[in-house]
Amino acid sequence: MKHIFKYIMILTCGLPVALTAQNQVAQPQADSLSLAGVITKVIGNYPSVKKAELEIEAANAKIGLAKSAYYPNIDISSSYSHIGPTSKFVLPGLGTFQLYPADNYSASLNVNQQIYDFGKTEKNITFENQAKVLSQLSLEQLKQKLSLSLVGNYYSIVYLQEAISIKNEELKTLREHLAFVEKKAATGSATQYEILTTKVRISNIENQKTDLETNLKVLQCQLNSYLGESQQSNVLLKKDVHAPEILESADALSVKALGQRDELRIVRQRGMMVDTRLKMVNVQNNPVLNLFAMGGYKNGYVPELGDPKANYTVGVSFKLPIFDANRSKYNRQQVQTDLRGVDQDTELARRNIVNEVVESRANVDAALKKIAQTELQLQQAQQAYKLADTNYIAGAITNLDLLDSSTSLAESRLSVMKSRIDYTVSLLKLKIALGERIY
Repeated sequence: MKHIFKYIMILTCGLPVALTAQNQVAQPQADSLSLAGVITKVIGNYPSVKKAELEIEAANAKIGLAKSAYYPNIDISSSYSHIGPTSKFVLPGLGTFQLYPADNYSASLNVNQQIYDFGKTEKNITFENQAKVLSQLSLEQLKQKLSLSLVGNYYSIVYLQEAISIKNEELKTLREHLAFVEKKAATGSATQYEILTTKVRISNIENQKTDLETNLKVLQCQLNSYLGESQQSNVLLKKDVHAPEILESADALSVKALGQRDELRIVRQRGMMVDTRLKMVNVQNNPVLNLFAMGGYKNGYVPELGDPKANYTVGVSFKLPIFDANRSKYNRQQVQTDLRGVDQDTELARRNIVNEVVESRANVDAALKKIAQTELQLQQAQQAYKLADTNYIAGAITNLDLLDSSTSLAESRLSVMKSRIDYTVSLLKLKIALGERIY
């Protein structure tokens, strides 16, 4: 049993856990799900995917916010103020004159429009568009990582389901053998030792089956969590195993992966964004030319200071920064450092991708060889069991010899299934390492 649980741990824990909305596909059977069906359903409802999709919506809002600099700001303002004392003077023979009213009223429509900012707004819009592309690439990477996690969970469950089925068949064979031995014992042709030995084997297989069922329940709970289903739901999965495929060389596959992997695309996109940030720093001290206009009513015009009159103001403003306390200098140094960091991230991603492809390619080759070896082993175990059964009936071998042969046959069947699942998982991991979508 140790090799069974070791295999399950490698299959589930060895895959990265992570957490693309697509329409839910119909199940191939009413009571079973394929790997494609599981992945589609999970990706369509998983919280981390939903969150990533919301981040894309937020990126659209940021693009709109950056573009808003092209539009005018329009507002209405009004005011009232009471001033005292007011200035007055007297002209002999003409009377007393007041320079401005004590009560002042005004209402106006104000328009401010940026005419030209010498590339500032354009760079901001470019940066936000690049940030949206980065969010989209991150979403695809999240879907791929989530798919990889589901592959481990899915095939661990498939393995346990098949292993339990083999254990049930093994128990059926042992119980039939026990009944046969008990009949022989009744006629004096078998001993109590043979009966006890068979019962011990049955007890051991039942214990192994219990352990398998416990592990299956845990993994099904994990799958139900992915699917958003009740933890009590009993999901039956189809045994989707892939047929052997002809693969290109590791070098050809590495070249293909370097052109398709999301990790490298994300690093390159980050490099584009840092380059745009550098351009934004270079133009942050560029001048800005604005137009402003205001029209409305206010009082205070002579000779009738209290009567409101229509008035307007139109003009342009020009702002040219001269000294910004070296902020642009240090911002430029920071961005240039980030650019060099992106170069290192690119090289690191390239090396990791090549390593993953080579490792996955080797695992596929090894799994394919194991399939051939275990199938040959199964044929030999079947032949050995037939001979052992015939010899036992003839009295040429002991009950223990027959039970050993039966156990070897069951383990051979389990090994064949394990090697086929290993090949399928290795092949899917290779496809993911190449940047191909499995969802």
